[in-house]
Amino acid sequence: MKLSVLMPVFNEDEWVERVVAKVLRQRIDGIDAAEVILVDDASTDQTKTIIHKLIENYGEAIVPVYHERNLGKGAAIKSAVEHMSGDVCIIQDADLEYDPKEYPLMLEPIIAGYADCVYGSRFIGSQPKRVLFFWHFVGNSFLTILSNMFTNLNLTDMETGFKAFRGDIMRSIPIRTKGFGFEPEITAKIAQRKCRVYEVGISYQGRTYSEGKKINWIDGVKAIYYIIRFGLFDDSRK
Repeated sequence: MKLSVLMPVFNEDEWVERVVAKVLRQRIDGIDAAEVILVDDASTDQTKTIIHKLIENYGEAIVPVYHERNLGKGAAIKSAVEHMSGDVCIIQDADLEYDPKEYPLMLEPIIAGYADCVYGSRFIGSQPKRVLFFWHFVGNSFLTILSNMFTNLNLTDMETGFKAFRGDIMRSIPIRTKGFGFEPEITAKIAQRKCRVYEVGISYQGRTYSEGKKINWIDGVKAIYYIIRFGLFDDSRK
C-alpha cells in the first residue's frame, strides 16, 4: 500500500525541509512506499529553492507542483490530489503544528479497512497540545457545531488540518474552494457520500501569527458560508 502526503506550501522556507525529512522517516505498518506531493503556492521566499534541494536528496519520493500565483490551501490540495498515486493520503501542513510521528495513529483505521476518512482532533485525547488563543477555540467550536448540524456528524474538530482519506475517495470528490474553505467543504462531501468517518486525538504544536500562522477571522466568516453552501447542496461527486 502506498501513502501520498499532500503538502500545500506557501512561504515556509523555515520549516518545509524539516517537515519533509520527518515525514519520510516514518515507518508505518501496512505502508510499503510513500510520496510527498509538495505544492508551492507561489511562495515569495526561498521555498522553491528548498524544494529543488529536496528533489536532489529524496528523488522520486518528492513530487513537486508549482502554482504561478497564490491560489490558497484548497487549490493546493486539489493540485496535489491530481498528482497523487497513493492508495491512502494524508494532508500535512508545511510546518510542525501536526506531527508526522502520529501517521500510524491517523492511518490505522483506514489501513485496517474499517474507516474511509480519519480526522485528527486537537480537542480530545491525552496528547500534549500547546495552549494558545481562546477566541480561536470558541470559533473552532462554533464552526464544528454548525457543520455537525448540516452533516449530522458528531466531530469535535471539523477545522483540523490533519485529515486522512482513502485515495479513491479523495480522487472522486470535486474540490471547489480555493482557500481555507476546504475544511467545511470536504467534511460536507464525505458526509453526503456516507463515508465511514473516524476521529482520533492528536498532539498540536500551534503557531502564533508572529511564527507564521496564516488563518484569520475572515476565514472563519467564509467558513460559515461554505458550511451552509455545501451542506444544503450535494456536490460530492465528479
